[in-house]
Amino acid sequence: MSILITGSTGFVGQNLIKNLEKFQIKTINRQQLMGISIEDLAHSYFIIHLAGKAHDLKKTSNPDEYYQVNFELTKKLYDAFLKSDAKKFIFVSSVKAAADTVNDVLTENSIPNPQTPYGKSKLMAEKYIESQPLPEGKSYYILRPCMIHGPGNKGNLNLLYKFVQKGVPYPLAAFKNKRSFLSVKNLCFVIANLLEKDVPSGVYQVADDEALSTNEVVSILAESLSKKPKLWAISSVLIKGIAKLGDVFKIPLNTERLNKLTENYVVSNQKLKKALNIDLPLSTRTGLTITAKSFKESPDEHS
Repeated sequence: MSILITGSTGFVGQNLIKNLEKFQIKTINRQQLMGISIEDLAHSYFIIHLAGKAHDLKKTSNPDEYYQVNFELTKKLYDAFLKSDAKKFIFVSSVKAAADTVNDVLTENSIPNPQTPYGKSKLMAEKYIESQPLPEGKSYYILRPCMIHGPGNKGNLNLLYKFVQKGVPYPLAAFKNKRSFLSVKNLCFVIANLLEKDVPSGVYQVADDEALSTNEVVSILAESLSKKPKLWAISSVLIKGIAKLGDVFKIPLNTERLNKLTENYVVSNQKLKKALNIDLPLSTRTGLTITAKSFKESPDEHS
């Protein structure tokens, strides 16, 4: 059976192709996606849509770019899928389509309330997919992954790793938080299962089983370096005061950055696991350890 994958050159795409070796894979780039037609989907049994504009933490992007890429291109591809002979459409969205902040545990029943152009554009694409009549024999799966990591990824975990590597103490240990992570291997495992099993169409959150505190993550990173974690529990009141100064003066810590490091963001994966009747291959801690060790093994890439 053949699969059409968009966004194949990205971090998830590269990992996914390695994990789907038994399938015939066709890839298309964003330029081709703009002029997608039913003919482009010929002989493709499955469609996996990874291409999109990622969340810009520096906030330098034009908001309209998110709607053009994350909504309009998804709409074009899904319209072509509906008219084609393809059977399954997997759209990799984001938990940010549901919520930017989470007070309890995020589930698929939570009412979406995205606050950024990125989250709003992803939700628009989700709503469009859900609103179209689905021909018999076809299925769609909207996946909402939380923070994805793995070997080759250069995100926030890599930055935190550098501090631990240099022996810089983590000064926010007084904050007690829990957040969910997702190993790219677990995401690929989920997608492979969706290709092989027939489960109801719908929205599914994807996360590792256990949510961890940032303190626990720092400890895992230190362990991968055979170091003892340096955790400083400086008064949270003092830290918040420094962050407020950072809102005014150009210093590394400001209120938004502090919230990102210390907020709770726990994502439930129970609907997905129940539907597929699976256990994920990697635990949260094992996945993070593998990612951390990849930083150590590739110093040039992560310097």
